[in-house]
Amino acid sequence: MGKNNVTTQGYFVKRLRDNGFLTSRVYDRYSKEDRRKWTVVINPDTDSVFVTCVNNGDWPHKGMYHVDDGGQKFPANLYINTLSVEVVIKHLLEFKIEQLELNNYGGRSRQKSRQKATQASSEEGQSQEKSV
Repeated sequence: MGKNNVTTQGYFVKRLRDNGFLTSRVYDRYSKEDRRKWTVVINPDTDSVFVTCVNNGDWPHKGMYHVDDGGQKFPANLYINTLSVEVVIKHLLEFKIEQLELNNYGGRSRQKSRQKATQASSEEGQSQEKSV
């Protein structure tokens, strides 16, 4: 199975993050008999949309995704059967799931982490200047 496959959890998460969705891996250790392969959560602080990849018989070449947000924005038992993450993204946008940030890593923005590190080092430098 290729790295850039719509059914690969890492690729799926990367594409969602690259499109501005906060995305975290939830679970990927379902039993071999279980049709579910992995679950991620999108925008956990605001929308909490759970997306579970399901083996629809075309596994691992085509993914079927169960989308569930507890009935807040998505209809119950919504399944998306697709070869492309873009189709999933299109559904997220149609159902008003916000694109919050770009380049997220583990729920934290790389840019924000860098800004905090830069700010902390400049504050440290200022405090050393004052003590001299």
